[in-house]
Amino acid sequence: MTQTYAGPLPPPDERRRLRESRALTQAQVARRLGVSRATVRAWERGRSTPSGPHHEAYARLLADLADLAGPTAGQASAAAGPPAPRAPEPPPLTPDQAFDALYAFCAPALVRQTYLLTGRRELAREAVERAFQLAWQRWPEVARDRDPGGWVRATAYEYAVSPWHRFRPRYRTPEPPPADPADRALLDALLSLPPSYRRTLVLYDGVGLDLPELAAETEASTPAAAGRVTRAREAVAAYVPELADPAALHRRLTELASTERLRADAPTTVRTVGERRNVFWTRAAIAFTVAIIGATGLTLRSAPTHYEAPIAPAQAVRGVPVAPAMGPLSKAEQNLRAKLHREQANGPQRLAPEPG
Repeated sequence: MTQTYAGPLPPPDERRRLRESRALTQAQVARRLGVSRATVRAWERGRSTPSGPHHEAYARLLADLADLAGPTAGQASAAAGPPAPRAPEPPPLTPDQAFDALYAFCAPALVRQTYLLTGRRELAREAVERAFQLAWQRWPEVARDRDPGGWVRATAYEYAVSPWHRFRPRYRTPEPPPADPADRALLDALLSLPPSYRRTLVLYDGVGLDLPELAAETEASTPAAAGRVTRAREAVAAYVPELADPAALHRRLTELASTERLRADAPTTVRTVGERRNVFWTRAAIAFTVAIIGATGLTLRSAPTHYEAPIAPAQAVRGVPVAPAMGPLSKAEQNLRAKLHREQANGPQRLAPEPG
């Protein structure tokens, strides 16, 4: 007689714990059950519950994982008696170690995803490096974020789809397309979409986000995000008819991103460049502030301390009588002139009036 598993499933947290106890990813569980990764994520978060054959297959898988993982915590504690002393916890990671771990986990896949948005290999690497440099500058904020990888991904996508790149000389010429004609057709179909639709399609069918997460990351409502996904799929299917199936589209997006073999720089290099850029802009801001203060001080120093009335413009002087012209000399004036001519060149030593 075949055993069926029609009973209730474990709680969502227990489902995730059983999967992680066997080091299985959500994608691996989805392949075993024949569903999407987003569906498995929804089951583990309690957003939905499987039904029909999926319920039975999922229950059987969880039962097998429970048998392999051993007794539950309550059963184990009852059988083992008093708990053993806890092992010392490992020391917490330093900020450098935590950043390097996040970079090593997210950067390789993020570069490939960004390539699907831009179609440019160098721009994809630059966008990811800039996003991680900004994350390192704001590391206390990013480290406390609920999803640090999502924070970096959103920053990289925003930088990659910025319209200002078209004005940069290095990005005015197109890059060599992929060698495979099928990859070229898919990349052309993606680049023909508007940036918002392209980003939505990559996040939903490429990364595997569900609709609520997609709407939150793209800052749109859930119906708007669903509409973008539908219209983007229709546009890609019109360009490449064999990609009308969402599963085929997901597989082809993964293959296209993996064939380019894009690599990001080492995390140490990204942190060093980010710190240098931060120091440069800090010094530039200080220099600009000092220049403004100096200009203000010079202005205050050279500015007048009291009011000076402006000089009135020049005007013509009117009413002055005209100088009269010289007339003929009288008899007395003629005698005086003759007398002066008869004297020495310098005249007498002393002039004295003479009686007339």
